[in-house]
Amino acid sequence: MVRMAKLFGTNGVRGVFGEDLTLDFISKITLSIANFFKKGPILVGYDGRKSSVIISKIVTAALSSAGLDSAVCGLVPTPCLQFATRQLGYNGGIMITASHNPPQYNGMKVIARDGIEISREAELQVEEIYFTKKWKISKKFGSIVKESSAVSTYLCGIKKQVNISKIRSRNLKIVLDLGNGAQAIAAPALCKDLGCETILINEKIDGSFPGRGSEPTPQNLNNLSSVIIKSKADLGIAFDGDGDRSIFCDETGKILTGDRSALLLSQYILKKRPKSKIVTSVNSTSVIEKIAANSESKVLRTRVGSVEVSRKMVKENAIIGFEENGGFMYGKHNQVRDGSMTMAILLDLLASSKNSLSKEMGMLPPSFTMKGKIECSKDDFKKIVKILKTEPYKKDLTDGIKLSLDDSSWIMIRLSGTEPIARLYAESYSQSKLDDIFEKYLQKVNTALDR
Repeated sequence: MVRMAKLFGTNGVRGVFGEDLTLDFISKITLSIANFFKKGPILVGYDGRKSSVIISKIVTAALSSAGLDSAVCGLVPTPCLQFATRQLGYNGGIMITASHNPPQYNGMKVIARDGIEISREAELQVEEIYFTKKWKISKKFGSIVKESSAVSTYLCGIKKQVNISKIRSRNLKIVLDLGNGAQAIAAPALCKDLGCETILINEKIDGSFPGRGSEPTPQNLNNLSSVIIKSKADLGIAFDGDGDRSIFCDETGKILTGDRSALLLSQYILKKRPKSKIVTSVNSTSVIEKIAANSESKVLRTRVGSVEVSRKMVKENAIIGFEENGGFMYGKHNQVRDGSMTMAILLDLLASSKNSLSKEMGMLPPSFTMKGKIECSKDDFKKIVKILKTEPYKKDLTDGIKLSLDDSSWIMIRLSGTEPIARLYAESYSQSKLDDIFEKYLQKVNTALDR
């Protein structure tokens, strides 16, 4: 939701198109972004939502009126625009997307010249320009051209990070659930280049996301699981609407959580690069500390949000970053969530190990995670935090409140930056223990809301 007090949420500016995300607002926030950048050229791309093309026209027109040149790369995954912004020498980028939000939403992610979303401090600078109307209209309009090499640049960048010949020799069969989203532009082509046999589902780009919705969750990936089993594929991968997140499914049809996948990928990377730094948010698995210790590596925690993780990676020169939602970042490529780059690393892992994905996952330390959400206002959330602060456990207030119940168990609740809800996260060493924790604290939260 776009809120006048805070235009930028967890990931960019978002709202319901035509309601809080009006054409007038889009024009004025773009003028503010243009005055923040001061000069072009700016790369503009968009996802497959029905409102994305018209928004792109408003964005490029506003950039032009501010005197900034722009180039439109069209319908691309978010990580493609981010990588191309840096690699092709643009002064910044604007990605038109609402990621996993429902079809009626859209939004904008503002990308710095280094290919990463602008910092929180920079977001405040854009907001200052917007609220004070300190934007300038240029006497000379900027040019608007097409950029046709974004996707090829992106795919070449990914392939440089993996052993192509080794992956090709494995002859992997993959099921791709493209979720009617933007990775349909890139992921199938990448799999083909890597010598994989691919089966596609929900491959037609459609901004209403008719296949299974824009967010890949365990509840809506039943079709992916069944196709994997039926076709005897080696694995399956599902992407979100703008293609920066990926959820894996093993050859048995089991959907893997983003946390568990990140543990596997991190362990693989750290074996090659010990004594590295890993950045992750406070709501992700605590098992990463154990895996990092095995390679004398260090884990750094941030607030929830890919911007926080990405910017911390840059500052600390970290090689790995991840979130629990399937967002994985490989610093050697770009310090952003990238569904196709993540897929390529997993293929590289499987080609190197010769084990099945389920066997690789089975060798990780055990952990069970759960998450949920409840409708919640800011005032309601204050009530929840007040009650949880009385609990006799170690507390982390980095983002919302997190209680460390024992060495392997914790519960966390935070207010969403994109929706009027609170999100709950929990982890423990067994499913039964996790169920008990989640039920106990959900009851405490509901009690707080009833007061």
